[in-house]
Amino acid sequence: MADGTSAANPAPLGLAAFGVTTVVLSTINAGLLPSAAVPVVVPLAFAYGGFAQIVAGFLEFKKGNTFGTVAFTSYGAFWWWYAFLLWTIGAGWIKPPDPHGVGVALLVWGLFTLYMWIPTFRTNFILWTIFLLLWITFFLLAGGDLGLGEGSRKLGGWFGLITGVDAMYLSFAEVTNATFGRTVIGVGGPILKS
Repeated sequence: MADGTSAANPAPLGLAAFGVTTVVLSTINAGLLPSAAVPVVVPLAFAYGGFAQIVAGFLEFKKGNTFGTVAFTSYGAFWWWYAFLLWTIGAGWIKPPDPHGVGVALLVWGLFTLYMWIPTFRTNFILWTIFLLLWITFFLLAGGDLGLGEGSRKLGGWFGLITGVDAMYLSFAEVTNATFGRTVIGVGGPILKS
Protein backbone atom coordinates (compact mmCIF):
# COMPACT_ATOMS: atom_id res chain seq x y z
CA MET A 1 0.00 0.00 0.00
CA ALA A 2 1.23 3.50 -0.74
CA ASP A 3 2.76 5.32 2.21
CA GLY A 4 1.77 8.80 1.01
CA THR A 5 5.38 9.99 0.73
CA SER A 6 5.84 9.27 -2.98
CA ALA A 7 3.81 9.83 -6.13
CA ALA A 8 1.81 6.99 -7.59
CA ASN A 9 3.09 5.11 -10.63
CA PRO A 10 1.22 6.42 -13.72
CA ALA A 11 2.23 3.47 -15.92
CA PRO A 12 -0.70 1.18 -14.95
CA LEU A 13 -3.15 3.91 -16.04
CA GLY A 14 -1.43 4.32 -19.40
CA LEU A 15 -1.19 0.56 -19.90
CA ALA A 16 -4.86 0.03 -19.07
CA ALA A 17 -5.95 2.87 -21.37
CA PHE A 18 -3.84 1.46 -24.19
CA GLY A 19 -4.91 -2.14 -23.51
CA VAL A 20 -8.66 -1.59 -23.26
CA THR A 21 -8.83 0.59 -26.37
CA THR A 22 -6.61 -1.78 -28.33
CA VAL A 23 -8.72 -4.81 -27.37
CA VAL A 24 -11.97 -3.13 -28.43
CA LEU A 25 -10.63 -2.01 -31.83
CA SER A 26 -8.86 -5.33 -32.38
CA THR A 27 -12.08 -7.31 -31.96
CA ILE A 28 -13.32 -5.41 -35.02
CA ASN A 29 -10.07 -5.83 -36.99
CA ALA A 30 -10.04 -9.55 -36.18
CA GLY A 31 -13.61 -9.90 -37.46
CA LEU A 32 -15.13 -10.80 -34.09
CA LEU A 33 -17.35 -7.70 -34.27
CA PRO A 34 -18.71 -6.13 -37.46
CA SER A 35 -17.27 -2.90 -38.84
CA ALA A 36 -20.53 -1.24 -37.75
CA ALA A 37 -19.08 -1.36 -34.21
CA VAL A 38 -16.28 1.10 -35.14
CA PRO A 39 -18.22 4.16 -33.82
CA VAL A 40 -17.87 2.67 -30.32
CA VAL A 41 -14.10 3.05 -30.63
CA VAL A 42 -14.14 6.80 -31.38
CA PRO A 43 -15.16 8.10 -27.92
CA LEU A 44 -13.11 5.39 -26.23
CA ALA A 45 -10.06 6.43 -28.26
CA PHE A 46 -10.56 10.09 -27.33
CA ALA A 47 -11.33 9.62 -23.65
CA TYR A 48 -9.33 6.60 -22.51
CA GLY A 49 -6.86 5.48 -25.15
CA GLY A 50 -5.97 9.09 -25.95
CA PHE A 51 -6.54 11.36 -22.98
CA ALA A 52 -5.63 8.93 -20.19
CA GLN A 53 -2.42 7.88 -21.94
CA ILE A 54 -1.38 11.48 -22.54
CA VAL A 55 -1.97 12.24 -18.85
CA ALA A 56 0.13 9.18 -17.95
CA GLY A 57 2.85 10.42 -20.31
CA PHE A 58 2.93 13.85 -18.64
CA LEU A 59 3.12 12.19 -15.23
CA GLU A 60 5.98 10.00 -16.44
CA PHE A 61 7.73 13.21 -17.58
CA LYS A 62 7.36 14.60 -14.06
CA LYS A 63 8.98 11.40 -12.74
CA GLY A 64 11.87 11.78 -15.18
CA ASN A 65 10.97 8.63 -17.13
CA THR A 66 11.89 9.35 -20.77
CA PHE A 67 10.61 6.02 -22.09
CA GLY A 68 7.24 6.33 -20.33
CA THR A 69 6.87 9.93 -21.47
CA VAL A 70 7.53 9.15 -25.12
CA ALA A 71 5.51 5.91 -25.18
CA PHE A 72 2.34 7.04 -23.41
CA THR A 73 2.21 10.50 -24.98
CA SER A 74 2.85 9.09 -28.46
CA TYR A 75 0.33 6.27 -28.31
CA GLY A 76 -2.21 8.60 -26.69
CA ALA A 77 -1.72 10.94 -29.65
CA PHE A 78 -2.07 7.94 -31.98
CA TRP A 79 -5.52 7.23 -30.53
CA TRP A 80 -6.52 10.87 -30.96
CA TRP A 81 -5.36 10.74 -34.59
CA TYR A 82 -7.38 7.59 -35.17
CA ALA A 83 -10.48 9.01 -33.46
CA PHE A 84 -10.23 12.32 -35.35
CA LEU A 85 -9.86 10.42 -38.62
CA LEU A 86 -12.99 8.33 -37.99
CA TRP A 87 -14.94 11.25 -36.57
CA THR A 88 -14.24 13.60 -39.48
CA ILE A 89 -15.02 10.88 -42.02
CA GLY A 90 -18.20 9.90 -40.16
CA ALA A 91 -19.32 13.53 -39.99
CA GLY A 92 -18.74 13.90 -43.71
CA TRP A 93 -16.10 16.61 -43.23
CA ILE A 94 -13.52 14.69 -45.22
CA LYS A 95 -13.75 11.88 -47.73
CA PRO A 96 -12.49 8.46 -46.71
CA PRO A 97 -8.74 8.42 -47.39
CA ASP A 98 -7.01 6.17 -49.87
CA PRO A 99 -6.17 2.98 -47.91
CA HIS A 100 -2.55 3.34 -49.00
CA GLY A 101 -2.30 6.58 -47.00
CA VAL A 102 -3.59 4.84 -43.88
CA GLY A 103 -1.26 1.93 -44.62
CA VAL A 104 1.77 4.21 -44.77
CA ALA A 105 0.73 5.86 -41.48
CA LEU A 106 0.41 2.44 -39.82
CA LEU A 107 3.72 1.34 -41.31
CA VAL A 108 5.46 4.38 -39.82
CA TRP A 109 3.82 3.66 -36.46
CA GLY A 110 5.18 0.14 -36.79
CA LEU A 111 8.67 1.51 -37.35
CA PHE A 112 8.30 3.84 -34.36
CA THR A 113 7.15 0.91 -32.24
CA LEU A 114 10.05 -1.22 -33.48
CA TYR A 115 12.58 1.33 -32.26
CA MET A 116 10.65 1.80 -28.99
CA TRP A 117 10.86 -1.98 -28.54
CA ILE A 118 14.67 -1.85 -28.32
CA PRO A 119 14.76 -0.06 -24.90
CA THR A 120 12.29 -2.62 -23.50
CA PHE A 121 15.06 -5.22 -23.56
CA ARG A 122 16.22 -3.50 -20.33
CA THR A 123 12.79 -3.29 -18.62
CA ASN A 124 10.70 -6.38 -17.91
CA PHE A 125 9.63 -9.36 -19.98
CA ILE A 126 5.94 -8.41 -20.23
CA LEU A 127 6.68 -4.87 -21.47
CA TRP A 128 9.10 -6.42 -23.98
CA THR A 129 6.34 -8.73 -25.28
CA ILE A 130 3.83 -5.85 -25.52
CA PHE A 131 6.12 -3.86 -27.82
CA LEU A 132 7.12 -6.96 -29.81
CA LEU A 133 3.47 -7.82 -30.44
CA LEU A 134 2.58 -4.20 -31.15
CA TRP A 135 5.12 -3.63 -33.93
CA ILE A 136 3.98 -6.89 -35.52
CA THR A 137 0.36 -5.69 -35.21
CA PHE A 138 1.12 -2.38 -36.91
CA PHE A 139 2.99 -4.07 -39.77
CA LEU A 140 0.15 -6.55 -40.35
CA LEU A 141 -2.50 -3.81 -40.28
CA ALA A 142 -0.38 -1.70 -42.63
CA GLY A 143 -0.08 -4.69 -44.94
CA GLY A 144 -3.87 -4.94 -45.08
CA ASP A 145 -4.10 -1.35 -46.32
CA LEU A 146 -1.08 -1.62 -48.62
CA GLY A 147 -2.45 -4.48 -50.68
CA LEU A 148 -1.82 -7.70 -48.74
CA GLY A 149 -5.56 -8.12 -48.26
CA GLU A 150 -8.11 -8.68 -45.56
CA GLY A 151 -6.22 -11.67 -44.15
CA SER A 152 -3.35 -9.41 -43.10
CA ARG A 153 -5.78 -7.02 -41.38
CA LYS A 154 -7.54 -9.87 -39.57
CA LEU A 155 -4.24 -11.36 -38.42
CA GLY A 156 -3.25 -7.87 -37.25
CA GLY A 157 -6.51 -7.78 -35.30
CA TRP A 158 -5.64 -11.03 -33.54
CA PHE A 159 -2.14 -9.79 -32.73
CA GLY A 160 -3.73 -6.54 -31.48
CA LEU A 161 -6.04 -8.51 -29.19
CA ILE A 162 -3.08 -10.33 -27.65
CA THR A 163 -1.16 -7.04 -27.37
CA GLY A 164 -4.05 -5.32 -25.58
CA VAL A 165 -4.59 -8.20 -23.16
CA ASP A 166 -0.83 -8.24 -22.49
CA ALA A 167 -0.91 -4.51 -21.65
CA MET A 168 -3.90 -5.02 -19.37
CA TYR A 169 -2.03 -7.86 -17.63
CA LEU A 170 0.97 -5.59 -16.95
CA SER A 171 -1.35 -2.86 -15.65
CA PHE A 172 -3.04 -5.40 -13.38
CA ALA A 173 0.32 -6.69 -12.13
CA GLU A 174 1.67 -3.22 -11.39
CA VAL A 175 -1.50 -2.09 -9.57
CA THR A 176 -1.69 -5.32 -7.57
CA ASN A 177 2.01 -5.35 -6.67
CA ALA A 178 1.88 -1.69 -5.59
CA THR A 179 -1.24 -2.27 -3.51
CA PHE A 180 0.23 -5.31 -1.76
CA GLY A 181 3.63 -3.65 -1.37
CA ARG A 182 5.38 -6.71 -2.79
CA THR A 183 5.53 -8.82 -5.93
CA VAL A 184 2.33 -10.84 -6.10
CA ILE A 185 2.06 -11.08 -9.88
CA GLY A 186 5.25 -11.64 -11.84
CA VAL A 187 6.28 -9.65 -14.89
CA GLY A 188 9.64 -11.30 -15.58
CA GLY A 189 13.07 -9.77 -15.60
CA PRO A 190 14.75 -7.87 -18.40
CA ILE A 191 15.92 -9.65 -21.55
CA LEU A 192 19.28 -7.81 -21.30
CA LYS A 193 20.60 -7.47 -17.78
CA SER A 194 23.69 -5.40 -18.51
